[in-house]
Amino acid sequence: MAIYGYARVSSADQDYSLQEQALRTAGCEIIRAEKASGTARTGRTELELLLEFLRKGDTLVVTRVDRLARSIKDLQDIVYALKERGVTLRATEQPIDTQSAAGKAFLDMLGVFAEFETNLRRERQLEGIAAAKVRGVYQGRKPSVDSGAIKALRDQQKLGATEIARQLGISRASVYRALAKPHAET
Repeated sequence: MAIYGYARVSSADQDYSLQEQALRTAGCEIIRAEKASGTARTGRTELELLLEFLRKGDTLVVTRVDRLARSIKDLQDIVYALKERGVTLRATEQPIDTQSAAGKAFLDMLGVFAEFETNLRRERQLEGIAAAKVRGVYQGRKPSVDSGAIKALRDQQKLGATEIARQLGISRASVYRALAKPHAET
């Protein structure tokens, strides 16, 4: 019956040392930490490793529920998997302990609010982009493929899509998309 901790931050410039400190104070013997978005479980290798490693009687500790998942479905899936294996989930900053009915209810409420917060942030971002487009400020992401270079290689050197892709270090699909654009520079 061991106590394991999981710490997560969303971006590379953030630091999870405060989470690790709180987890150590909570008695965690092993802590897995990663820098990855919490909106989905894909790409979160440390979490997956930890979930595979946990055994009956173990406890998984996080500082807050949103460190574990930002979607209610992911949170419920994780909690269900933990319950099936006889693992308890606790949070250091929230009254969550999946061994009690009140702790389970509070966990679900916090999961709903974490997902709500993510959705609000996404809506604000889309509203900001739409307003910037109206003002003519937002142009989107800069093109990562030089359409002019692609057309030049095709027209001047008579290269095929495979050779163009190899020379430019891009995919053939990118070559075909660039060649299909009627407005691409020549």
